[in-house]
Amino acid sequence: MSAATRPQIDEIWRWLSQVPDPEIPVISLTDLGIVRDVAWQDDTLVVTVTPTYSGCPATSIINLDIEQALRERGIESIRLERQLSPPWTSDWLTEEGREKLRAYGIAPPIDGTAADGRLAGRIARLAGSSNLTIACPRCGSTHTEKISQFGSTPCKASYRCKDCLEPFDYFKCI
Repeated sequence: MSAATRPQIDEIWRWLSQVPDPEIPVISLTDLGIVRDVAWQDDTLVVTVTPTYSGCPATSIINLDIEQALRERGIESIRLERQLSPPWTSDWLTEEGREKLRAYGIAPPIDGTAADGRLAGRIARLAGSSNLTIACPRCGSTHTEKISQFGSTPCKASYRCKDCLEPFDYFKCI
């Protein structure tokens, strides 16, 4: 593919914004913030991806989905690079992604809590002794309780609303 005929980077970002996350298909990979960079290196398109965590079981599917989306649009020479540092944080979710999660019934992570540099506070959150108030994505009530630190996927915890009585997932701060 020559420089004159290859797609522009902003167009490629638009294509990638249509690739859904395999575990939470309501949000795209770009909403999730895991696509870190897209660049041409000679005739090869290099896409840099940071998994939500190093053992994420969806990583290989995500890579296949990226490759398929790009090949369907005529890009043949693709290199996917895995970037582990800096590690992904839920603070990288876009505002649009957060709203999509809420509309889908998943409480998005509370802004800024993943970036908390206080080790004791972070350990307490991870151990489940957090005093965070999680709003119900269905009715908006903050009268909620954690049922389990482990939800339907490793990146979510299970909660229940004490007002509408509905269970819901909370996208954990990582």
